[in-house]
Parts: sequence; C-alpha cells; structure tokens
Amino acid sequence: MKRLEGRVCVVTGGAGSVGTATARLFLEEGARVALIDLRQADLDRAVERLGGAPVLSLVADVSRDQEVADAVDQVTERLGPIDVLFSNAGNFGSVAPIADYPEVVFDTVYSVHVKGAFLLCKHATPRMRDGGSVIITSSVAGVRGDPGVYGYIVAKHAQIGLMRCLAKELAPRGIRVNTIHPGPIDNSFQHSVEADLANVIKRDGAEFFNAMIPLGRHGTPEEVAQSVLYLASDESRFTTGLRLMVDGGMSA
Repeated sequence: MKRLEGRVCVVTGGAGSVGTATARLFLEEGARVALIDLRQADLDRAVERLGGAPVLSLVADVSRDQEVADAVDQVTERLGPIDVLFSNAGNFGSVAPIADYPEVVFDTVYSVHVKGAFLLCKHATPRMRDGGSVIITSSVAGVRGDPGVYGYIVAKHAQIGLMRCLAKELAPRGIRVNTIHPGPIDNSFQHSVEADLANVIKRDGAEFFNAMIPLGRHGTPEEVAQSVLYLASDESRFTTGLRLMVDGGMSA
C-alpha cells in the first residue's frame, strides 16, 4: 500500500523547488495535495512541472491571517480534513551589519517564516485528523549563527521554538510536529543567496558553502523531499519534536 494513500497534504511555498518536489512524492504515494503560494502564475508552472497532476492550487500570503484561514477552509471543503501540513513558505532577506540591517527586511522575513508557520498551524491543526503530521521547514541556519544574516537566521531559530510548543500541545492527539533543516540546496533560492553573499565576501558563494559541507556539495530538492516524506508518513509515527538535519553534515 502507498504510504500516504488517500491522505490530504497541504504544502505552502508549493511553487518552489522543494515544495514541488515534495508534492510530486506525496502524489506518487497516493496523497491528495493542496499547493499554496503567493502567485497563481507560479502555481500554474508548478502544476505543469507535476505533469498536470490533479492538485488543488491556492493563492495566499501566509503572513496574512484571513488569507490563511480562507485557504484552509478551501482545502477542507474540497479535499477533507488535513493529514499532513508542510509549512515550507520562505524568503531570505539580506546580509548586512546589524547597524545597517533594514527593519522592514527583518519584519518581512520574520512574518513569512515565523508568523506564517504560526498562522498556518493556528488555522489548520484544529482541522487535522488525529495521528497526522506537521513539518516546518527551518534550515541549517536554525542551529547556527553567522554575521549579517539577521532576519533569516533569527526566524529559522524561532521556528524551532514554535515546533517544540506545538509538539507538546498536539501530542495527545497523536499529531507529530517536527522541523526539517536543509543545508544549501541547488535551486534558485540558494543561487540568489549566494549571489548576494558573493558581493559581501568577495568570493564565489557556491564554493564558499561547499567548503563548509563535509559531503562537499549542495543538496537537491528531491533529497529534501525524501526526508519530508519520512516525517509525513507512518514511518515516523514515534518521532516528534525532532530537528531533522538534511545538510550534508554542515551542522556536525
């Protein structure tokens, strides 16, 4: 039997590389999938990459309460109670000394990563079946510190606190809550980060990160998706409150 047969899975940041790769695995494992992202055009391209699979695509800004509530309503009305919640929406911000770091950038990054995950869980977990799974995409940045990355690193640490609170609250319902922590991934998000970083450190950003990774390379969206599938499936039914590192040993 397929690992997610008939289960309803919600993926925010669904139009990005990790969201789409995860949706593909979920579909292969028998799930009914809802993708949520900021722009319909991006969602349409994601559905095209999925071969026109029958997914529900919804436009919502995860940092806006009513938009999240409306999206959750549509998921449950059209697909049924939620089994898997993958909070994966994200943005990076900028790199700058603390005295120069823009407040508006800090607020925007924190709103998407932390408030976004909070609002999604606030509205969706009451509509989840017992025994389900919540996965929040943090990052290797969530377990380390680096100068200048104030919005992103602070937000990624905060997501761990949210996960730990939720893991305790939802345990009586058998709902597991975990964070996943990718290292540098070979995708457009990371390429943009590395381009900005190169301007600061005056060297190739990809080579800089590869030198920090014991396995010596960037990961792929598909490798992250495999780990998300583990946390979504019954294979992780006794796993909650976990920080799952998918970083090539970068945090070791």
